[in-house]
Amino acid sequence: MARNIVDAMDRHQVPIYIVAILIGALAGWLLPGATSPLSTAMNPALAALLYVTFLQVPIASLTEAVRDIRFVSALLVANFVVVPLLVAALLPLLPDADAVRIGVLLVLLCPCVDYVVVFTGLAGGDAARLVAGTPLLLLVQMALLPLYLRIFMGENIGDVLDVHPFIEAFVIIIVIPLLLAWLTQWAVAADERRPTPRGLHRWPGFAATTMVPLMVLVLLVVTASQVPHIDGRAGDVARVVPVYVVFLAAMILLGAAVARLWRLPAPRARAVAFSAATRNSLVVMPLAIALPDGMEIAPAVIVTQTLVEVIGMAICVRAVPALIKA
Repeated sequence: MARNIVDAMDRHQVPIYIVAILIGALAGWLLPGATSPLSTAMNPALAALLYVTFLQVPIASLTEAVRDIRFVSALLVANFVVVPLLVAALLPLLPDADAVRIGVLLVLLCPCVDYVVVFTGLAGGDAARLVAGTPLLLLVQMALLPLYLRIFMGENIGDVLDVHPFIEAFVIIIVIPLLLAWLTQWAVAADERRPTPRGLHRWPGFAATTMVPLMVLVLLVVTASQVPHIDGRAGDVARVVPVYVVFLAAMILLGAAVARLWRLPAPRARAVAFSAATRNSLVVMPLAIALPDGMEIAPAVIVTQTLVEVIGMAICVRAVPALIKA
């Protein structure tokens, strides 16, 4: 019975995530006073989700992924060369409001490291190799984001952007879950070598079944905590939707083009396309929340991207296999 429920959740992830976002939006609208406690719950929920994600990647596969120079270089070029060029082309279409522009830049310049793995797998992409590359994607985006923001927003960006919450979020959301995942893998391997194992080997499999519920929790918390900030700014938020749609469609095509130039096999090419198109909205959220007074709309702009992206993924999981044939 439990296995059937887990399988059903895996098969219907996209509609489940859309419903989670809609429920979160309704909760945020009806209970605006819950914004503060929900924001506090965001980092622990994200940390749990990424722990489960990292747990599915054996440590050995990380070195294997790094050794795959063609795949890694295609991933880096698509995300950190092609994406910024497209963002530069789309920037004039955005409202002339710093809070909106910073929100869009934060989300579009950072590649996804969580549910992109799920959608890549649903489309027949090399999800395992993509997960193995997520620590590298995270490190590079953390290093380049301040530079990109300075280029797009000017020298004054340092006056409004506090990097300390970003560093704190990186440690809580990425470093600690990654170390705990590696420690868990070591404990499981040690247990399996015992004459009478204690059953720790079952833990990674059980943890994997919690990925969809954790993703639902994260989407609910993030959406509900940010919807109240849209009040009075719905027009600005609506104007970024076409930009997000164009970005998603263009980066699927451009990611596929990069993979074709690198002559990657279909599963890895699909992974590059999904990585190029999906963005790190949930992980950059703490940085947006830390923006000074007057920029409360930025997190809501990021949540809007998540909604557009999740709906778009319902199309992409069917379109990408047709675009990149095995």
